[in-house]
Amino acid sequence: MEMAHGAISNFMRLTARRICAKFIIKGVFSAVQTLSLTGANGVSDILIETGLLAHAGTAILDTFSPSRVHIVTDSTVAPLYLEKLEVQLALPVSHTVIPAGEEHKRLTTVETIYHDMLAAGMTRKDLVIALGGGVVGDITGFAAATFLRGVSLCQIPTTLLAQVDSSVGGKTGVDLAEGKNLVGAFYQPRLVLIDPEVLSTLPDATFADGMAEVIKYGYIANKDILDMVSQPDYKAHIEGIIYECVKIKRDVVAIDEHDTGLRMILNFGHTIGHAAEKLGSYTDLTHGQAVAIGMVAAMRLSALLGNADLTAPLVSLLQHIGLPTELTYDRAAIFNALLSDKKKFGATVNFILVREPGRAEITPIEAEKLHEYILKL
Repeated sequence: MEMAHGAISNFMRLTARRICAKFIIKGVFSAVQTLSLTGANGVSDILIETGLLAHAGTAILDTFSPSRVHIVTDSTVAPLYLEKLEVQLALPVSHTVIPAGEEHKRLTTVETIYHDMLAAGMTRKDLVIALGGGVVGDITGFAAATFLRGVSLCQIPTTLLAQVDSSVGGKTGVDLAEGKNLVGAFYQPRLVLIDPEVLSTLPDATFADGMAEVIKYGYIANKDILDMVSQPDYKAHIEGIIYECVKIKRDVVAIDEHDTGLRMILNFGHTIGHAAEKLGSYTDLTHGQAVAIGMVAAMRLSALLGNADLTAPLVSLLQHIGLPTELTYDRAAIFNALLSDKKKFGATVNFILVREPGRAEITPIEAEKLHEYILKL
């Protein structure tokens, strides 16, 4: 992982200079904030603004020139925002409403979307919009990447988790019985519209779910985020927090779009987290809950490897947010589950370990040794 370590060092130097020059999460933005990411299939523009959904149609039609639009959303989001978006688009609009929940992140759901798009007369020049959380974004992105070998994609994330993480960077996919996100594609959305105002409709548990990813960003790249979210009023500054997280994600993906080096640091907490999700049949734990538990397990694993034990402050912060911290599944079952994860390379598994808040490292661990460590967690 020599190349990856070099990329991490360069990234951390860039991040440090950026933080010293300007750290803005304490303020509240009054105008749209724009970030751009250049990927293999073009430029992805990311707009962040409170109230953006109310005029999303303008941003969409300023960016795309489709003859028709197909919106994919789920049974939770559709009653809240589907009609509000449809009426802003002065052209034919069709939609697919899928059942909410990770357990529906399957190839059969993607096939339903294909059939609906064909029935609507969608062509390669038209536009697909993902309106929803991470599951909707992943499924819709994969459908857009593969339908007619690729149609334009716009992501409108409606959960905190999707806004700070999954809507940006082009990872799309579905789960198999053998594991999470094992089928997918890298496919950048041309446009991402992030409206923090929609978070006001989220249940507290769903909001906390997204905060697991926020805390992840603090530990891997920007420790000042940890200070911010530890405050009682952190929700009052959520637009700025989202902006900082998205900027980190943008910077990482710009260096390593296809997850072969630096981008692996975004998997902090996800290796054991994905294994826990699998053992819970994708219903016992939400993704954020699994990541929270996975981050704690990764901290304990790091301590077993002889690094400083940073577990206690992480546990305290997660509890402050309202997230679980303890791995309740059989350790041998966890080990067997993670062996089917994408982060396994030959006889080793890449773990993301944090040596100090704001600095992460990619650490390959031999499967045989990892088995010993997992049993001790």
